[in-house]
Amino acid sequence: MKQYNPTTPSRRQMTTVDYSRLSRVSPFKPLLKKIKDSAGRNSSGRITVRHQGGGNKRVYRLVDFKQDKFDIPARVETLEYDPYRSAFIALIVYKDGERRYIIAPQEIKVGDVIIASLEAPFKSGNRTVLRRIPVGFQVYNIEIQKGRGGQLARSAGSYAQVLAHEDGYTHLKLSSGEIRKVLWDGWASIGQVSNSEHNLVNIGKAGRNRALGIRPTVRGSAMNPRDHPYGGGEGRAVRGTRRPKTKWGKITGGHKTRKKKKWSNVLIIKRRS
Repeated sequence: MKQYNPTTPSRRQMTTVDYSRLSRVSPFKPLLKKIKDSAGRNSSGRITVRHQGGGNKRVYRLVDFKQDKFDIPARVETLEYDPYRSAFIALIVYKDGERRYIIAPQEIKVGDVIIASLEAPFKSGNRTVLRRIPVGFQVYNIEIQKGRGGQLARSAGSYAQVLAHEDGYTHLKLSSGEIRKVLWDGWASIGQVSNSEHNLVNIGKAGRNRALGIRPTVRGSAMNPRDHPYGGGEGRAVRGTRRPKTKWGKITGGHKTRKKKKWSNVLIIKRRS
């Protein structure tokens, strides 16, 4: 983590991730795409998601979550920041000359060689099928359905631990503590996602949140009675309602939102604590 001298009140607590290990290069243009920012509004222009808007301009990096070029070694050309995700990304160049962005694992360096193969060595960044990976190993960018691309453990610092292989399924312990079964024919990358210090960042001042596209959040207790169930009262009033509610009166405290007949219920061995 990078800390700052307290030259201003906002700098006193501010911290940022140390980007010194990233390559000082411009992103690879053929893998860039401009995404229109909706600022939390629908096609009618009405706000459907609050607290969104503004922010710095961003360009989306087309990240390859499938890594479906099998048995062809790839060299890590650059390590880069991605404004659309918490993890760092790596630009890799395959032996045939094709370049792709992938999610960078924790220990990877520029010049390292990785491969996606059924016989891939158990090295950080390599990709293989789950049934080959020994018990106790950490994996990320895990496929739930074969050929669909990685969907589990993709954010900064996350990983899943291989617990067992049984009856066509691999048992994984996720970062949340949930233990679930995943088809063992799916592919996964070995290691942990980069930028594990992301959760330790202290924003420090309101302006940094505005630069991220996050607009201010007003407390319900500071509103009028017509605007929120917590609104009104003289001075600092108590909540005034038995169960915590949203602005629209929907129960939030202890209210289960998961569908009782969700298809993946049978694959969950232990729910997250």
